[in-house]
Amino acid sequence: MDFNVKKLASGAGLFFTRAVQFTEEKLGQAEKTELDAHFENLMSRADCTKNWTEKIYRQTEILLQPNPSARIEEFLYEKLDRKAPSRITNGELLGQYMQDAAKEFGPGTPYGSTLIEVGECERRLGAAEREFLQTSAISFLTPLRNFLEGDWRTISKERRLLENLRLDLDACKTRLKKAKVAEAKAAMAPDFHETRPRNYVLSASASALWSEEVEKAEHELRVAQTEFDRQAEVTRLLLEGISSTHVNHLRCLHEFVEAQAAYYKRCHHHMQELQKELGSFIFGPIYCNVLLPNAFALNSTHPVATAGSASEGVSSPVETDTLKIEEVQAPATGTRKAKVLYDYDAADSSELSLLADELITVYTVPGMDSDWLVGERGNQKGKVPVTYLELLS
Repeated sequence: MDFNVKKLASGAGLFFTRAVQFTEEKLGQAEKTELDAHFENLMSRADCTKNWTEKIYRQTEILLQPNPSARIEEFLYEKLDRKAPSRITNGELLGQYMQDAAKEFGPGTPYGSTLIEVGECERRLGAAEREFLQTSAISFLTPLRNFLEGDWRTISKERRLLENLRLDLDACKTRLKKAKVAEAKAAMAPDFHETRPRNYVLSASASALWSEEVEKAEHELRVAQTEFDRQAEVTRLLLEGISSTHVNHLRCLHEFVEAQAAYYKRCHHHMQELQKELGSFIFGPIYCNVLLPNAFALNSTHPVATAGSASEGVSSPVETDTLKIEEVQAPATGTRKAKVLYDYDAADSSELSLLADELITVYTVPGMDSDWLVGERGNQKGKVPVTYLELLS
């Protein structure tokens, strides 16, 4: 018990001495031991590495898991040393909903069959995302977290210890300086006219005491300097290890980029496959019969251009070059209403200019190319491209 009390008192005294030294340094009343420029650069580089590694780590977490609640859940499972439950990705969930909807609408219908294909693609995209998240967490996030929670904590601990030893060293320097000043004052020759004889003995005794105090302060200073130098060397080696940390993080960054590239490549492949599947549906007989029944069914041998390609220019077919639009009469049956999807400027007098979202009447005549219809708007009449229209039932 006595030992613990003495140790506690010694620790309190040491803390008080360091606090006094720190305060006097801040007030400019005490000298401070400065580290060399190389050491200061190492510490600055380490602080910069820690700050940016922490920011990159946090933002990568947000990129891989945007849901903050899910991140908190994963953090708690990690701290409890328990495995987090497997979580379905948003793409997989969307794919599942699409396929369930297709069962309700009927997998044999155009909408249902398309939902099945798109849903399967979304599930494959979700599986690719899951694999990307797992790979990125192992190859990139884990090394960054190991640095922040392992190497950096060790560096911070050794730097705090170095700072404490530096305060002890400077406190020893201050005590030695004060002891030397007192010793010099006590060793001064007494004034025989102003000093009484009895004080000569006291002056000599004080000089001896201060000499002993100087020797004690010098010994403490040597010990403090040795401990400080040893700790400075340990801290220097740890700070120089930041270069190895950069090399390791560079390798991890390359692996993260490779994982990202592989993920986006798989997604692109899945989407290309889906486009091919949907293309076969669009130009197949089912799709044509649904969207363009009777006289409006497109010839499957003529690809339907997208809005972008159509906007670049749609050439009139050769067969209709000799067709006089003003002589064309609307058939008794087979006309339909159509909604204009995009603005279209007529290339010549045989065509009809269109405005987006307007409704017109359309029909076909024998000899016309399947990419074109005859459109009427009031008294105006002319050829219109099919790709600019949405046929209404």
